[in-house]
Amino acid sequence: MIVFPDSNICNWKALQIRDHDINIIIGSTSLVLMISDLERPIAVWKGNERLNDRLVVSLTIIFRSAGCSWSRCRMCSYRHERYSTKQSEESLVNHLHAQLAYVLSQYPEDTYELVKIFTSGSFFDPSEVPPVFVMEIAETFRGKVIIAETRPEFVNEEVFREFIGIADTGKKDIPLYCAIGLETSNDAILSKSIDKGFRFRDFTEAARTAHAAGAGVKAYLLFKPLFLTEKEAMDDMRTSIRDAADHAELISMNPCTVQRNTQLESYWKRGAYRPPYLWSILELLKDAPVHILCDPLGGGQKRGPHNCGTCDFDLVRGIRDYSLNADRELLEALLETECGCKNEWDFILSEERPYAMPLTR
Repeated sequence: MIVFPDSNICNWKALQIRDHDINIIIGSTSLVLMISDLERPIAVWKGNERLNDRLVVSLTIIFRSAGCSWSRCRMCSYRHERYSTKQSEESLVNHLHAQLAYVLSQYPEDTYELVKIFTSGSFFDPSEVPPVFVMEIAETFRGKVIIAETRPEFVNEEVFREFIGIADTGKKDIPLYCAIGLETSNDAILSKSIDKGFRFRDFTEAARTAHAAGAGVKAYLLFKPLFLTEKEAMDDMRTSIRDAADHAELISMNPCTVQRNTQLESYWKRGAYRPPYLWSILELLKDAPVHILCDPLGGGQKRGPHNCGTCDFDLVRGIRDYSLNADRELLEALLETECGCKNEWDFILSEERPYAMPLTR
C-alpha cells in the first residue's frame, strides 16, 4: 500500500496497487483505475549517480505540468512539454497524481535512494505544480534524497522548510537539494545567448535562501550556448564552475545539444552553430577545482557534443564513467587518445573568431 495525501496534508488517503488496476481510496469512496489508463510522465528512468562521494541508484522523473512560466530559453524544448489546454488546479493535480501512480507502479520504492524531479519548468512554481502536489512528493519519497529543479525566483524558505519537515527522517545529511539551471555566471551570456531571465546574483540569493532552509544546492551549467566560439565557451565554463562552487554542493555541466523546435535549432540548421567538441569537455573536467557531473546527452551525434565520429564512442563512455567514479587519471588517459581530429580542435581554439563561426560542423 502506498500512502497519498489529498488537498488536506494531514488527511492521508490510500492507494493500493494490484496486478491490473489501482484502487484509490478517498474517504468513503473508491476509484479504480486500470494500470493501462495511467498517465506516463514525459520520462522516467533508473540509473546511477555520484552523490557525496558515493555511488547511489537514482530515479529520475520528468513530470508533464502546466508549463514553464518563463518559457523563453533559446536552447530548451521542454517548455513545449505542457498540457495544451489550461487546467484547473484540481484537474492538474489529478494529472500529476496519475503520472505519480504510474511511476510507483513501475519502480518499487526500495530499489533507489535518490529521486530527481524535473518538470516542464520549475517544480516549486505554484502556477506550474500546485503546492499540494509538491508536499505529496515530499511524503511519497520520505526518507530518500530528493533533488528538485526550479528557477531561483521560486526558492522560498518557508516552502522549503515545510517540504524538508515532511521528507526528512533524520537519516540523510541533506534530504533536499534545490537544483537551479544557472547555465553560466556571466550575466551577458545569460541574457544574450540564453535569454534566461535572471542574473547570477539571483542565483546566489536563491542559494542562500535554500541553505537557510536546510536544503543543499545543485547548479546546472550549460557548456557552449549560442553566439560563443569554442574557446569563449571554455573560458566561460571555467569561470562559471569556480563561481558556482562557492554556492553549490553539487555541479553538473551539460554540454549543449540541439533540441527540436528551439531557437538554437534554427541557428544550427543554418550552419551558425556547432555543439561542443568532446575534447573540450574532457579538458574542462580535468581542470575543474571540484568534481563535476557530466552526462553528454547525444554525445557522438551531430546534434550533440561530438568530435570526428571515430573517437567519439570511447570518449563519451569515458566521460560518463568519470562522472560516476571521479577518476582524474581516466581523464588524463582519455586526453592522450590519438585521433586526427585533435589537431582540428586545436586549430578551432586558436583561430575561430566570433565574426566567422563555426569553422566546422
